[in-house]
Formats: sequence, structure tokens, C-alpha cells
Amino acid sequence: MDTHRIYKTSVASVYRHYLAKVEKKGRSREELDSVIRWLTGHDQAGVEAVLERGTDFETFFAEAPGLNPAREAITGTICGVKIQELAPGTMREIRYLDKLVDDLAKGRPMAKILRG
Repeated sequence: MDTHRIYKTSVASVYRHYLAKVEKKGRSREELDSVIRWLTGHDQAGVEAVLERGTDFETFFAEAPGLNPAREAITGTICGVKIQELAPGTMREIRYLDKLVDDLAKGRPMAKILRG
């Protein structure tokens, strides 16, 4: 099993970077949390609990209440890797989240980001 170090990294430690990235581009924490809720099925209390507990990415995705089936429509390249070419698993889920955050920071409309 691939145990990339990002798997054991806390979501909260990366979340602050996601938040800084989107706020720098004029987007809000509510919009960031909205894409996380859309992707994972967490409610707002669930997102906050993950951040407070220091849950790692592997556990975050393994215990997500309901990964959105529409997430498979997320395509593109993150860090030089095409998301759709990644094997199903934690790394692909992390890249889906990265892509949603990138789309948010690029100013894309929420309806498009959430594949609406």
C-alpha cells in the first residue's frame, strides 16, 4: 500500500493554506467549506470537527459521510498529474479537493465548481 506522507498530514494544516489561497483571491471561508462539504458529504459541524481533531487526509476521506459521486466529473491537471489518470484512492480524493480549491481561487462560479 502506498503511504504517501500527505496521507498522514492533518487536514487542518493544509486547510489554512487553502483558506489563504482563496481569500487572497477574494473568496470566502464559507465558499471553501462549501466545496469541502460538497465533496465529502460532511455538514459544517463535521468539517469543523475534522479541523479541530487534527484528522489526517487518509482518515478524512475514509470516514467521509458520503463522497459525492459527481466528483468523478472533476478533471484537469494538478501538480503535473492528470486527475483522471490517478488510481482510485486517497491520492485521487486529495487531488479532487486541490482542483476544487484551485477553481475557487480562479474565480469560477460556485455552480460550475460544484458541477451543478
